[in-house]
Order: sequence, then structure tokens, then C-alpha cells
Amino acid sequence: MLIARSIAELRQHLVTSQCPAFVPTMGNLHAGHIKLIERARPQGDLTVASIFVNRLQFLPHEDFDSYPRTWEADCAKLEAAGCDLVFAPRETDLYPQPQTVKVQADPALGDILEGEFRPGFFTGVSTVVMKLFSSVFAGKAQGVAVFGKKDYQQLMVIRQMVAQFALPIEVIGVDTCRAEDGLALSSRNGYLSESERAEALQLSLALRALGRDALAAADALVQHLPALEDRAMQGLRQRGWQPDYLTVRRRHDLQAPQAGDPLVVLGAAKLGNTRLIDNFEI
Repeated sequence: MLIARSIAELRQHLVTSQCPAFVPTMGNLHAGHIKLIERARPQGDLTVASIFVNRLQFLPHEDFDSYPRTWEADCAKLEAAGCDLVFAPRETDLYPQPQTVKVQADPALGDILEGEFRPGFFTGVSTVVMKLFSSVFAGKAQGVAVFGKKDYQQLMVIRQMVAQFALPIEVIGVDTCRAEDGLALSSRNGYLSESERAEALQLSLALRALGRDALAAADALVQHLPALEDRAMQGLRQRGWQPDYLTVRRRHDLQAPQAGDPLVVLGAAKLGNTRLIDNFEI
């Protein structure tokens, strides 16, 4: 497995590739990331993963400095999964000067849900992904990028960015990888204490219950949805959580649903000091 630290070195390793398959990560890898690598491998002629903790997508009070860096373990997992090339730039390699030119997500998609509670998050995500895409896919007629559906809104933002900038990249979404008890795998699960880890499953259970209630409401969903969402939020609060949102949206644009729309239920809530997200298509 090759390792590139600079964009120039990365592109040199990619000279002979006609269709790279790319998985961007922030490291601290778990089985969900490996699932993305395994999905990517058959899609291209060279499998690339990046490891970069992107300062631009962290708010000042968030965990940029303490975000786990597990370089040696990450490389071992990637090599075992058949990754060909790891791009692991230092911050000065990817941002050699202050990144004053940024990609702004469509506010209709990027300023709701995660964008409301983490303002600027999707600008940071879109900017780093665009820069990673330009690093990996420069000069290529085609390529593939693989993302997890656990970050459902992020996947939609990236797909919209690729479409509107006419990038020659197919974006593939992979279903959320879960622990045996159903908890969505996340690098931030490592922050949870033993008792918090047992409690953490309640977020996905609350979302599943909200989804069942939404489907049961059928044609009256628009009328009853605010009460259903409020009840789901209150249920988590009573267990000591601090929910940001538990909501049902239509899948294609994450706006309020109308009768007959394919739906997705999404949630974000803080348990102790750890903020968790999850979603289910229903």
C-alpha cells in the first residue's frame, strides 16, 4: 500500500489510473469505513483512501483537537482491506495558504438539520471534499467516490455539488454499518462511557418508533407530524439526552413531507458530551 503526503505525490501515484475509486475519511477507522473500501474496490482500477481531520468543518467549541488520530491502526486496517493508496496530507499540504475560497452548499439543503445546529459545517465539508476530489480526480475522465449513508444529509450535499459542478464522478452511498445491537458505528462512539454506550441505542430506537408512527399516520402525516416529532424528542429528554432534532423528511430534498413521498427519519442528539446522529429510510 502506497502512502502520499502531498498533492503532487498523490497525483504521481495516480498517473496510470484511469478510474480511481476514492473513500475520504477523517481516520479513527471502524468496520463501517472498511465496508466503504470494500464497496469501492470493484468500482475502479485503483482504490484510494484519504485520512485528514478537516479543521474547516469543526465549530470552535467542537472536538477538532481531541478527535482521535489512530494512524498506525488505520493503515493496518486499510491495507488488510485491499486499499492501494492512502492520501494523508498535513494541514499545510492541503491548505498551504488560508482557504478563503470556499464551496457554499445550497442553503435549502445545507442550512437545515445539521446545518442549522452546526452552522458552517457543510461549507467546511463541501470545501474539503472539492479539494480532495480535485487532488484525486484531476485529469481523469471518470472516477468513483464512496460515502456512508449514516451522514445522510452530507451525502446529499456532496451529490448535489458533484451534479452542479458537472464533475465526472459517480457518488455511491453505502448503507450504515451497525453493531450487533443496532447502534450505528461512529468514530465518536469511542467517547462513550460503558453506561452511555448501553444507552446510546435509544437514539436509533426512538427514530424507528418515530418512523413507525409516521407510516401509521399515512395520509394524515402532515397534520400529525409535529406532535409525533415532539413526542420522540421528549422521550429522549426524559432519558437525559439533549436532542437537536428527530424528524421525518422526504428523501429527495429533506424538506417537510407530503402524502406519498418516500421518507427518511433523521436524528441528532447529545448523550453526555457526545453528539450522535442516525437515520433510517422508511
